[in-house]
Amino acid sequence: MASTISAATLTVTHTEALTLNGVDRGVTNTLTIASVNEVDHRIVTVDTSADRTLVSLAATVGAGAFVNSSVKYVRITNKDDTNYVTLGLECGSDDSAYIKLEAGQTFVIYNDDVQFAAANVAHGSVSFDALESVTAKANSANVDLELFVAST
Repeated sequence: MASTISAATLTVTHTEALTLNGVDRGVTNTLTIASVNEVDHRIVTVDTSADRTLVSLAATVGAGAFVNSSVKYVRITNKDDTNYVTLGLECGSDDSAYIKLEAGQTFVIYNDDVQFAAANVAHGSVSFDALESVTAKANSANVDLELFVAST
């Protein structure tokens, strides 16, 4: 059976609009990602009791899992108007980083290559590993997150 899905180009546009002291300081940057043929777009409610896995990346497709080398864009937007969530970026059992995503904010990842290293590691010696998962936990009340994942 041949697929009837045709790959398409995802266009991501970031715009900052600011006029400061009468001078336009705004800017727009656009990135295109070719050959996108898989997308997951959903709203998920995250609670305060435990870290919840939003995205899993692995060598093969599985329930809720994306092929790590094929993921080209992940966007997580906090749709709450008050509460923040803590996002966890996990790479292996011992490597993780945490990001506070305030109400209304968006966090974007453009590929699965991340490096977690001690502060004393020189930039020239960084080697990237594949991101394995993104988790979220709400701080004080349930939070709705918008999740958009695109892969080729």
